[in-house]
Amino acid sequence: MVDLAIVGAGPIGIETAILAKRAGLDYRLIEKGCIVNAVAGYPTYMTFFTTSERLEVGGHPLVTATDKPTRKEALDYYRKVVANERLALSSFTEVTAVEPRDGAFTVRARGVAPGHRDVGEVRARAVALATGYFDNPKPLGVAGEALPNVSHYYTEAHPFFGRNVTIVGAGSSAADAALDLFRSGARVTMVHRGSDFRHSLKYWVRPNLENRVKEGSIVAHFETVVHEVLPDRVVAERHGERFDIPTNQTFLLTGYFASPALLRLAGASLDPETLAAELDPETFESDVPGLFVVGSAGFGTRTSDVFIENGIQHARKAMAAIRERLRRVPSLA
Repeated sequence: MVDLAIVGAGPIGIETAILAKRAGLDYRLIEKGCIVNAVAGYPTYMTFFTTSERLEVGGHPLVTATDKPTRKEALDYYRKVVANERLALSSFTEVTAVEPRDGAFTVRARGVAPGHRDVGEVRARAVALATGYFDNPKPLGVAGEALPNVSHYYTEAHPFFGRNVTIVGAGSSAADAALDLFRSGARVTMVHRGSDFRHSLKYWVRPNLENRVKEGSIVAHFETVVHEVLPDRVVAERHGERFDIPTNQTFLLTGYFASPALLRLAGASLDPETLAAELDPETFESDVPGLFVVGSAGFGTRTSDVFIENGIQHARKAMAAIRERLRRVPSLA
């Protein structure tokens, strides 16, 4: 029996683990991929659009070359924090179920990479889910979505020099990818079901993208939906008429959502439309006593409500409640 099982070793999970360790709790930090797995999956040369101090965990300073860190600087930072804090981490270990039982929880986990043994079962007095959302892209539900030249994640532009690339989506991620690909010599087409770029598009990116579309350097099809993806083209439909877009690579950058799977298995209540968990806003405890959900993990499709910055605040509120709760457990006295 441990005091706390933390599921997910992104920045929010790491902050939770550091606070648990400093509170003297017996905890386990369990991550199905590498540490900060979502950050590792960001575009290779990405720069965060928030400043360094807002990404810091455990009071460790994030020192960067400019005021905004790059993906590489963030990865370096979080590795060093985990190493310096000597966190009790099981990476490449997937939690498959969180089951309330007899006033505590059984956390079931299995190794998902060679050399990583199964954890099996961990019994915990409390659980904090910090699983984020980046593992769960919103599917289009069209034929061809699983083709090898289709991806929900953008990496870098270099391999697509001189090639046709279609981007489905019109938010900040889609815009950044489109501009990066254009600057690297790809022929870029954007497809979006709305009548304009999304209102959440970063204000300093919008003018550049709009000017590239206006001059014809990037083609944009608005009020258009994807009907099918084929190896050499995307079949699109606008106002009832279908047309082909020649394509070597398709990026479906239509967003992500926080999976409700573990919450459902634990018996937590979810909003039927947004899949968001019912959480106490002061403690981020679900309606399953002892099950806390921090960061975007409990927000379902409402992922734009939570960022690393305010997710870290969730962790601090949750840990304050967990510390107080566990102080009253007789076996910890």
